[in-house]
Amino acid sequence: MSIKEQLMADMKAAMKAKEEGKLALNTIRMARAHIRQAEIDNGHADFNDDQVLAVLRKEVKQRKETLSEIESSGREDLVEQTKAEIDVLEKYLPAEMTPEAVEAAVKEIVDAMDPGQKNMGSVMKAVMAKLKGQADGKLINQIVRKLLA
Repeated sequence: MSIKEQLMADMKAAMKAKEEGKLALNTIRMARAHIRQAEIDNGHADFNDDQVLAVLRKEVKQRKETLSEIESSGREDLVEQTKAEIDVLEKYLPAEMTPEAVEAAVKEIVDAMDPGQKNMGSVMKAVMAKLKGQADGKLINQIVRKLLA
């Protein structure tokens, strides 16, 4: 079952759950709308699972950025809602690598590179190509900076 089909099935289940599924229903509807908009922007092409995952990752990233802003405002109701939305969306994403696994992968890539190429730009390019979608870009950036220092 593709991710789009899974979203549709979960949306139907949330509708049947009535009040308990309201947050999940709204979050899934929003995600499907963003996927559809991305398909339209891309020339009405049906997205494969990788493209759908990219849209869902973008949505989770936006919510995490919003979460840090909301937490400083003191609005606990919005903090809880945003965390719940992130939980709903992360259910469709593959598990991310642990920081230790990312560090090991980065070390492996850096060790395999020529000494002349061990600068921030070329290392980040090689690491992001290998770990695309498996780890957060900020985490990768921090680890690369630490290893190159």
